[in-house]
Amino acid sequence: MTHPADTQPARRRTPLDAEERVRAEAVFSTLVAENLLAHGRFRVSADSPETVELFQAVARRAGDMLQRPVVSYANGRYIVITFGQETPVLPG
Repeated sequence: MTHPADTQPARRRTPLDAEERVRAEAVFSTLVAENLLAHGRFRVSADSPETVELFQAVARRAGDMLQRPVVSYANGRYIVITFGQETPVLPG
C-alpha cells in the first residue's frame, strides 16, 4: 500500500502480556529511581492509556524503592515522574 509522500502509516501496537509488564515495571522502576536521584524528574512519551498505566505503576514502585513520595503527571502525550511533597513530621 502506498502513502502520500508527507504521511506515515499509523503504528500498530501490541499490548504487553503479563510477563512483559512485570519485567517492564522492574526495569523501568530502577531507571526511573536512578533518574530521580540524579535529576529530580523523569519524562517519557506516554500517549496511550496502557503506557500511562504502566508508568504510574513504575512511579509507585520507584517511590517504594527510594522510600520517598513520588508523583506522576500525564497529559496524553508525556508522563512526568518527580518527587512529591514530603509530609512534615510535627513535634509532640
